[in-house]
Amino acid sequence: MKTVYGFYMVMTRPVVGYEACAQAAVKCCVPFVQLRMKNATREQVLIEARRVREVTRGTDSLFIVNDDVTIAKEVDADGVHLGQNDIPIAEARHIWNTPGKVFGLSTHSEAQAEAAIKQKPDYIGIGPIFPTPTKAIADPDLGIERAGAIAKATPLPHVVLGGIDETNLAKILCGGAINYCAVRPVMQSTEPETVIHRLQKIWTESAEKQ
Repeated sequence: MKTVYGFYMVMTRPVVGYEACAQAAVKCCVPFVQLRMKNATREQVLIEARRVREVTRGTDSLFIVNDDVTIAKEVDADGVHLGQNDIPIAEARHIWNTPGKVFGLSTHSEAQAEAAIKQKPDYIGIGPIFPTPTKAIADPDLGIERAGAIAKATPLPHVVLGGIDETNLAKILCGGAINYCAVRPVMQSTEPETVIHRLQKIWTESAEKQ
């Protein structure tokens, strides 16, 4: 899997709906499209996952399911993203023993990022950088400098997240992060494609300066 790809999209309650939001991501060639539906029933997640799978199938956008490897397997997603309190990567790979699938892992500190190396995920999430309301019980925010240091230290591909938007993305990238996720700016927009394009432009301009 690519280690440098820029924008990683996490879909959480998009105002335009999950299917339309995924369509915008595909149009923008977003490399990863994750479905994250906290507190939804399994059946509700399955319904949206099947729709997003059809939107992303055969495109350059890999479809990732959050938390539940059994749903990811059932809809033939491209991967699953697991949290610190979910099943270990090794167990998830055993359940979903299909070549080429992507397994991501959330980390929230230097110790967790270091421990992740032994689990051998395909990438890690690093965050939150800033306080964020997308989680009912939020993890302590790391700040730009600390998140950037973790990103630079890990040998694993990474994506930073948590409170990222157009006003702070350039500074975050200068701090050492390579790939990023901006949830609320896209999810709260009635024109997600436009917001994605603006974020991608900031990332490209930052990469050219480095």
